[in-house]
Formats: sequence, C-alpha cells, structure tokens
Amino acid sequence: MRPRRKRKSGAAAPENHERWLITYSDLITLLLIFFVVLYAMSQLDVKKYEVLAQSLQSQFAKSDSVIQGGQGLPGELLDNSTRTSPPSTPGAMATETPQQQLKRLQEEELQNLLKVIQTYIKENKLQDKVDVEDTPKGIAIRLNDLFLFDLGKAQLKQEATPVLDKLSTLLRSLDNVISIEGHTDNLPINPGGQYSDNWDLSAARSLSVLHYFIDESKLAPGKFEIAGYADTRPVTSNETEAGRSKNRRVEITVLRASTDSALK
Repeated sequence: MRPRRKRKSGAAAPENHERWLITYSDLITLLLIFFVVLYAMSQLDVKKYEVLAQSLQSQFAKSDSVIQGGQGLPGELLDNSTRTSPPSTPGAMATETPQQQLKRLQEEELQNLLKVIQTYIKENKLQDKVDVEDTPKGIAIRLNDLFLFDLGKAQLKQEATPVLDKLSTLLRSLDNVISIEGHTDNLPINPGGQYSDNWDLSAARSLSVLHYFIDESKLAPGKFEIAGYADTRPVTSNETEAGRSKNRRVEITVLRASTDSALK
C-alpha cells in the first residue's frame, strides 16, 4: 500500500502584490513636502502661486488616490486652503520697517484725500474759488478770500459753509495735524478799518475758519494749528490784480506726520 500524504495544517495566505503602493505613496508624499519647502524658501510670485494652488487643487480633489479607498483632501478643507490669497506686494511689504509701513499708509490716506477733494471741486464747479495741491508739507487746500469773506472782513460768508462742512467731514477721521494759515496781498489796509494791518487781518481770518471747524463742525481743537502771514508768503506776484487775488487766501493744509512721533 502506498503511504498516505499528510495534509498541511493550514492553507498558505495569498501574497499581497499591492504592498509596494504604501512605499510609493510615502515617497510621493515626501517629494511633495520637499517641493513645498523649496517653494516656500523662494521669493513668492503671485502668478506662480495661483498656478500651483490650482494644480494642487485639481490633483488632491481627485477621488482615485494612490491607495485604494482613499478620498483625497476633503472639498471643504481644500476650498478654505486655496481661498487665501498671497500678499499684494510680497517682496516689498515683507521687508518694510514699522516706520516705512506707517509712512506708506499715511501717504495712501493723503492721496485718497487729494482725489476726493479734486473730484468735489470739479463736480461743484469751484475751480475759481478752491484749489488743492500736494505739497512737501502735505495736502494744501486754498480757498479764495472773496469766497470766504467780504473785502477787509474776517466774518465767514454763508455761501462758504457748504465747502467747510464738506472739509469737516473729510478731516474728522484724520489723525494728521491740520494747519490753517491766513494770507493777504501787499496792499495796505485802509486807515480806520477794523484791523490795523494785514497781519491782524490774516490772523483773524485763519482764526475765523478755525472757530467754524471746532464750534460748528465739532472737530477736536487739538488737531489744529493756525497762523497769519500777511503778505510774506505769496504764491505769485503782487504786480497784477489777478496775482493779488490769488495771494489773498486761506490755506488749510493736512500736514504729513513724522513717522517717529507717530510710533511713540
């Protein structure tokens, strides 16, 4: 008789031919991290950032991941991660000092003020009465004296109040110091008038505008400084009536602030 063959106690487990996928997925993950680190160390380019974000979104959103049964990144998480936009000026803003950043923000605020006033002047046809200019000191708003006052007087005209009200609205939110200066032409004041000379008249006119801002518009008194310069700071020659008319004015200047003092 032939000897009987002994049966094996248990069947051999089938070999898993997909184990290499685990190693492969780990390798892909490490490569992804490596390239992300390289990208983070380089200077950020907005267009490249957007291309990379879209590429990652399209790849991770796929449902057929390397490992069977994987689902990629959840859609909600992916959307939130790609909504964040890169800085508007990544190279420059990243290296700004606090003083430089404050100066840039203040300058943006002043330029916005300049544009708003220019638009207001144009829309209300005030070109012959109000002028605005960006000067080294700040944004200078020049108001013609006959628009504000009667000849030789320092009491504000009623027709000037809408413009002053508009300026009050714009100046209220600013932290800058606001200078109010009175200026005259070089013609002497007639004897027997309310004011003895152009110094008194220019100072009284700047004070009149100041009182309107703090009494009527309720602006903070600490925002202002005033001065009267008579005919010592003309913007043009006093040889002609047109020139003298330009020199008779009140200037309201939103001064550029010192970044050192603003940071204290």
